[in-house]
Amino acid sequence: MSVETKAPVVVLVRPQLGENIGKAARAMLNFGLTEMRLVAPRDGWPNPAAGPAASGADVVLERAQVFETTAEAVADCANVYATTVRKRGVTKEVVTPEQAAQEVATQPGRSAFLFGPERSGLETADVALARKILTVPINPEFGSLNLAQAVILCAYEWSKRQALVQPTVEDILPPAPQEELEGLIIQMEEALDQRGYFRPAARAEASRLTMRNVLTRPGWNHLEVRTMRGIMRYLVKPPRQSDS
Repeated sequence: MSVETKAPVVVLVRPQLGENIGKAARAMLNFGLTEMRLVAPRDGWPNPAAGPAASGADVVLERAQVFETTAEAVADCANVYATTVRKRGVTKEVVTPEQAAQEVATQPGRSAFLFGPERSGLETADVALARKILTVPINPEFGSLNLAQAVILCAYEWSKRQALVQPTVEDILPPAPQEELEGLIIQMEEALDQRGYFRPAARAEASRLTMRNVLTRPGWNHLEVRTMRGIMRYLVKPPRQSDS
């Protein structure tokens, strides 16, 4: 079974606002989920308010399927998880999003995460269709998550088991080699020495050591070192006639 086929289906049961459907789609696509199913959306489907709220996650909305009942929406799923903060009188095993994601990735058959209406959550009949209840530790004095927040918790845990790339990783350059950093330190020492910075002589060595510690702590990459050296060259050169 491919990764796409193994990915859990996100089922929004009787969602109320198009904006919330769009935000849920955005949360899904952020973490690699694309299959959304809607059960009796209150304002019908398609909903013009969903698109702007999805912020570009149009592929999720375009593929969304609509069902009349929750049972129909999960008919092809062997592993159904009901997201709820309480059991609503139904005795079922309770798992976290992390545990559910692990199970989805390893157990046979399709899986689905059920999310209830924004105001009331899943009804007892919806929860009864699930194999397990999915919930998170939450502040007992304020246990209110909006729909997109609930979706993103589950989608994120699923994504941790997939080959998604952190957006910032490729932008981070490795630290500059010591040779380049040493050149910057020497350049700054020479410039400061010319201005009499390292005085009195008894404190000169301590001042140089402190400066070296400051400059070696950030882990600058080679572009940052080059920039700092360019700044130093500009600062120590005689001013041009037009600058005076």
